[in-house]
Amino acid sequence: MVRGNAKLGAVVMAVLLGTYILLLGQTGVVLLLAEPVIAKVMGLLILTFPIVGAWAIYKEFSFGIRVEKLAKRIIAEDAWPDYPIELRPSGRAVPESAVAMFEHYKAQAQAEPENFRTWFSLGIAYNFAGDRRRARQAMLKAIQLAA
Repeated sequence: MVRGNAKLGAVVMAVLLGTYILLLGQTGVVLLLAEPVIAKVMGLLILTFPIVGAWAIYKEFSFGIRVEKLAKRIIAEDAWPDYPIELRPSGRAVPESAVAMFEHYKAQAQAEPENFRTWFSLGIAYNFAGDRRRARQAMLKAIQLAA
């Protein structure tokens, strides 16, 4: 149920950002058509934001789809790791528990650096520990190895 809510939230945010990008793009075109040179320069600069925004949306959805595909593959192989982690009533991990789990999966990834499953597990462990940047890097490594 949580994953469904996360997907819905991502889609809603993408639609809102898409609307913002569209409006920003229209403003850029209006400025490009204006007479003063400074308006044309501003219009050109403003048009770069929708391009960057569209690229960012694409990259995030692409990453999410690849992680979900890899998770489904691991589930289908009946190889989903056991995450013995203590959670607070809020659903967040107890820091000590997350660190212990992280250390376990970090050691596994170091022992089997070419195994995509160990990197996938490490990515989830990083996420539980609150290190989103390293979680993403570990997931990207898992995706690369699984290909």
